[in-house]
Amino acid sequence: MTTHDNNVHPAVSVVGPGDGEVLMLGTTRMRVLEDGRTTGHRLGLAESVLAPHTPGPPQHRHARHDEGFYVISGSVRFTVGGEEYDATAGTLVMVPPGAPHTFANVTGEPAVMLSTFTPDLYVQYFRDLRDLFATGEPPSPSVSAEVMSRYATEPATSS
Repeated sequence: MTTHDNNVHPAVSVVGPGDGEVLMLGTTRMRVLEDGRTTGHRLGLAESVLAPHTPGPPQHRHARHDEGFYVISGSVRFTVGGEEYDATAGTLVMVPPGAPHTFANVTGEPAVMLSTFTPDLYVQYFRDLRDLFATGEPPSPSVSAEVMSRYATEPATSS
């Protein structure tokens, strides 16, 4: 006879202030809070600290995932096609698949933002990027484009 425990619940993830996977991406420190394992790969979540005067990635577009950015502190300049937006603390920027975008910290103060990836596809891209930065040289545009292409993402040369 088999019994079932009605009190069994799915695993809950709790990531404390000092926890999470830390990825150094040049002058950006990313802390992966959810890599998709707890959410059935529906959602990835990361906190990023952009040092002052941090250039962002080349403008790009994702084919298979939404990306959200919530600015916690500081100011982040988002470029979407030809439009620029300076997002300050409390601002949410949602980027649907296909929208060309990039971001940078153009100020003299650090900026902190929370990023969502739905589904979690792009979290592994940041791990690959970390490995490239670990060689001591920032990746070239062609290498960056090749790594992006693994995750249904391509550089956006125009809007």
